[in-house]
Amino acid sequence: MSKDSSGGLRTSTDLIERARQGHRSALSALLQRHVPILRRWAHGRLPHWARAFGDTADLVQDAVLKTIRRFDRFEARGERALQGYLRTAVQNRIVDLVRRSNVRPATEEISGEEPDQAPTPLALAISAEEYARYRAALSRLKQDDQMLIVGRFELGYSYEQLRLVAGKSTVDAARVALQRALARLVEEMARE
Repeated sequence: MSKDSSGGLRTSTDLIERARQGHRSALSALLQRHVPILRRWAHGRLPHWARAFGDTADLVQDAVLKTIRRFDRFEARGERALQGYLRTAVQNRIVDLVRRSNVRPATEEISGEEPDQAPTPLALAISAEEYARYRAALSRLKQDDQMLIVGRFELGYSYEQLRLVAGKSTVDAARVALQRALARLVEEMARE
């Protein structure tokens, strides 16, 4: 906690309110309190192959600047609300960078002899119905489960990428978490 001019300790909630009122010292105290913790938390979460778009320090700085710009809309619901908000902002930025790095154009030449990969009209109709069931069931899962499933099957993340994005300690932990999320998805789909 930071001390105010009278020597009393200030909570993050107090500092947020004072920063909203334009007190630069309160904003400075908030940044000194939260940025080092956020940097330690974010360290190593951005995959090496996605660092062409920025490093961890850039992510933290970007999240903090965007939060400061929208400070008037931030609701401090407890002493750790700002840290949680900042972590979510960094996590979202990591996901964006991973997506962006996966969208790079293919370097293979196209000969024109490739077979048509387009599905038949019947396959499209069946797929649309199954896809709707899948999306409905997916929306009922927890956000962490959704992130794992979408990351692996819609975005094509490797288990290493899933480990980094989901904050798991090992590739095996990411794989197990994905298997459990898939089991919950199957249960949800069976309920329809």
